[in-house]
Amino acid sequence: MGNGSTRVRGLAARAGGWSARHRWAAVGIWVLFVVLAMGLGSAAGRVDVNESDQLKGETHTAAKIIDDAGIKEPASETVLIQAEDPSVKATDAAFKAAVADVVKAVDGTGKVTGVTSPYTTGTISKDGRSALVQFDMRGDSETAGDRVEPVLDAVAGVQKAHGTLRIEEIGGASMKKQYDDAFGKDFKRAEYSAVPVAFGILLIAFGALVAALLPVGLAITAIVATMGLMGLVSHLQPMSDTANSVMLLVGMAVGVDYCLFYLRREREEREAGRDPGAALRIAAATSGRAIIVSGVTVCVAMAGMLFTGLAEFEAMGLASLMVVAVAMVGSVTVLPALLSLLGHRVEKGRIPFLRRRKRAHGPSESRFWTAVLRGVLAKPLVSVLVAVGALLAISAPALGMKTSQLTLDQEFGNSLPIVQTYDRVNQAFPGGSEPAEVVVKAKDINAPEVRQALTDFKERAISSGASRGPIDIKLHDAQNVALISVPLVGGSDMDKAGKSLQKLRDEVRPATLGKVEGVQAPITGNVAGNQDFNDQLLGSVVPVFAFVVVFAFLLMLLSFRSLTVAVTSILLNLLSVGAAYGILVAVFQHGWGASLVGAQGVGAIVTWLPLFLFVILFGLSMDYHVFVVSRIREARLRGRSTKDAIQHGVVTTAGVVTSAAVIMVAVFAIFGTLSMQSMKQMGVGLAAAVLIDATVIRGVLLPAVMALLGERNWYLPSWLRWLPDLTHDEAPEAVAPVARGEEERLRV
Repeated sequence: MGNGSTRVRGLAARAGGWSARHRWAAVGIWVLFVVLAMGLGSAAGRVDVNESDQLKGETHTAAKIIDDAGIKEPASETVLIQAEDPSVKATDAAFKAAVADVVKAVDGTGKVTGVTSPYTTGTISKDGRSALVQFDMRGDSETAGDRVEPVLDAVAGVQKAHGTLRIEEIGGASMKKQYDDAFGKDFKRAEYSAVPVAFGILLIAFGALVAALLPVGLAITAIVATMGLMGLVSHLQPMSDTANSVMLLVGMAVGVDYCLFYLRREREEREAGRDPGAALRIAAATSGRAIIVSGVTVCVAMAGMLFTGLAEFEAMGLASLMVVAVAMVGSVTVLPALLSLLGHRVEKGRIPFLRRRKRAHGPSESRFWTAVLRGVLAKPLVSVLVAVGALLAISAPALGMKTSQLTLDQEFGNSLPIVQTYDRVNQAFPGGSEPAEVVVKAKDINAPEVRQALTDFKERAISSGASRGPIDIKLHDAQNVALISVPLVGGSDMDKAGKSLQKLRDEVRPATLGKVEGVQAPITGNVAGNQDFNDQLLGSVVPVFAFVVVFAFLLMLLSFRSLTVAVTSILLNLLSVGAAYGILVAVFQHGWGASLVGAQGVGAIVTWLPLFLFVILFGLSMDYHVFVVSRIREARLRGRSTKDAIQHGVVTTAGVVTSAAVIMVAVFAIFGTLSMQSMKQMGVGLAAAVLIDATVIRGVLLPAVMALLGERNWYLPSWLRWLPDLTHDEAPEAVAPVARGEEERLRV
């Protein structure tokens, strides 16, 4: 048809048109926005989530009492002295000499305070083969990991002098240092490798250097701008390093995807013989609109995390929401301006062996997906039954999902030496490495009834079987606060330790401290924090699921003005999420193929992951769905039959969907290579879900379902026709005659 007039309407089309006409202004505004956001964010500084804001419940109450009292709890460290020979006991002279050397060595560093001997505190194991030297790091506990190295060196020196004994240090500071040394670079390498991986895939997809650089450049500038915005927003909603990593992950994925959708459509229209202006207008009205619909849907999904009430989740949700919004705005504003400026120069830097064959008649169609679609559309019912059956089979293991906060040995396996120390301390002193802490606040902490209650609590905690001791009580007279450290029976076994915690909360505390009027005694610690986190997370599942599903449904209904499309979108997304859950449980809980991803022996899914995956996947899967369904609807409006429109829409978008999916899978899979099992689970879950979504869901199930539904795909009840029309309206091809009844169904 040539370069006939193109009529467009809608926000994306208007934004793209303005940017193309005022290209230097659009580019300048974008650069100014990125620079200002980063500059202002750096100047404002980032406020991170602190412990008192992490959780609600008793953990929050305990942290608030400590903060309000101005008590700075130091980072506590422990040195385990253990005889490997069963005949050697802590009462032996050689053992005592080793203990004395440890006390002298760590005290001599000048980095510690409050060094205690096991012979004074009674921290000797029941079998008499193990003892603990305990001390606190000087200075701020948050930065103790940066100062602990001289102490670790001193302990290592004592170990060399006493080769017949095992002498090892463990504690918050030493664990943080070993973790940072082992995995800090690991994380950075994963984050930095995401960019070259995405660029390499785009280079293969486009075969041109400039075209490949555009999506990566947009994603990076969106991420940079969002980092600045996170600094500003953090003064209202504190952020975190985890939120930063998730933001980078999501920003790279959607930033590249959105640009890829837009750029491929613009190139496609130019290859069909349209002039650059017409090609840009069509890309703006079609892919631009799909980007806005997808972006808003992803933002709504990410906003679901704000309903958890968990500060870490709220930070991740807000950071992800912001980067998606920034990438979406950039895609429909600065991208058309850049394409207008570059024109045919977007093909510069051609890679000779990747030179694409020019197509003079319409968009390129995937031969592979053309063959697949031929079979799917020939037998749509069989395709639906097979695809749904396969996905339900993959999802089946999720019915037995067990969630748990991963212990140190589950999280890191044997990759860290300190994990073995952690296990040995727990075996010799059950619960000693992760004690519960009772924060007692009274009007007068030295009042006789309060002191008696503290004594009673200590005795009853042991007699009830919740703890085997030793129980330590630290009084802060000036603040009228007492801190009780209670090693829990069960140690690193979270289920058993959780039962011990419940005994403390439900039996021991009410019978002792609970009887004194005006006394607060919330119980905190790792086990308590995990339990409070789980309780709060479980309580937020229903509102988060409901919010995301309902709003995604409404957005699809408004965007396509089709009740059928809205319902099928939700059902297909739920199938995709279910399959991801099934794969996670099969691999990480049941161990099927776990060795392939280095996940042996985990046995559980980390507690926060199912809800996190649901929100992320429900949002990201809309990228492909909106893009494919928009193309199908567009082809149907041009006069193609429903079956022909489905085939045309799927095969012409297959290339860009495949490229986008490969990038997402590659970026997510990078996180699946990390040594931390929680990050590995996240990476594998996201990568598997996107792969299933882009192939089985969009390539088989979606076209098969739409083929079965036929014209009912575009059904909108008469009582919903008052809804605003947010569909795009463009006609780049001559439209074949359509029966009046069909036109009324389609022209929505």
